[in-house]
Amino acid sequence: MKALTRTDFHFEGQKSVYHGKVRDVYNINDDIIVMVATDRISAFDVILPKGIPYKGQVLNQIAAKFLDSTKDICPNWKLATPDPMVTVGVKCEGFRVEMIIRSILTGSAWRAYKEGCRELCGVKLPEGMRENERFPEPIITPTTKADEGHDLNISKEEIISQGIVSAEDYAVIEDWTRKLFARGQEIAARQGLILVDTKYEFGKHNGQVYLIDEIHTPDSSRYFYADTYQEKFEKGEPQRQLSKEFVRQWLIEHDFMNEPGQTMPEVTDEYALGVSDRYIELYEHITGEKFNKAAEEDDIAARIERNVKEYLANRK
Repeated sequence: MKALTRTDFHFEGQKSVYHGKVRDVYNINDDIIVMVATDRISAFDVILPKGIPYKGQVLNQIAAKFLDSTKDICPNWKLATPDPMVTVGVKCEGFRVEMIIRSILTGSAWRAYKEGCRELCGVKLPEGMRENERFPEPIITPTTKADEGHDLNISKEEIISQGIVSAEDYAVIEDWTRKLFARGQEIAARQGLILVDTKYEFGKHNGQVYLIDEIHTPDSSRYFYADTYQEKFEKGEPQRQLSKEFVRQWLIEHDFMNEPGQTMPEVTDEYALGVSDRYIELYEHITGEKFNKAAEEDDIAARIERNVKEYLANRK
């Protein structure tokens, strides 16, 4: 079972490397970044002990597709995808906020609402809402990016007053967040899906604001199936959804939520391959295209290194 769970590349002009939960980001000459979507998978802020074959390719290719299909709305960081698991892009100084936008009351927002919360990130919530009910219009509930642990909810006013993002820049990314989400919902509707909620990240390069990171992937977004949404909502039943929520549910069923004293359950090859199949299914539903697996190679890292080096050499 081949899966890429770690990288250790040394590209010409490489200044630094950042190993995230899922992505490894290589800084080339403080000018561009090489972002490798590995096959690592995380849930509850912990990386599972086994990689998921083709997961990196799925995420990278969904993100690339949506970056391309939204570049008329705002500039984004993507320059090229020299390998199925790699995007090369403009190096930006990221804003330390994630712009989360929600069209339906579910997930953490519902859990807070159920406990009596009627204001989320400075946004007033209507009384009498039910789980999975649509908001009158999408709401933006930003979080600050924590160095470790969970990100923290924050309001627009706090972001500006604390100088995390200037009022001028916030107005830009708020406008883009709504327009990107509307486009994402249009694309999802054509595939019989509802884009329920998602997150966007933004940064700056030479004074210009850019959309950065991944967008509209099952790791950063939640999708419901449109054809059963209303019936299940009216009956109070759980929605059929496309996201990595099924991995979180599996962990919960095995008594793991990354709390003190809990032990990570064994991730068998059989389970990892099952998750791989689910990610490929997600890709095909979300994009409406057949997923073409990258050619099987004994050494995925060697293929990536070869493709990236060729791209960098031709870029000079």
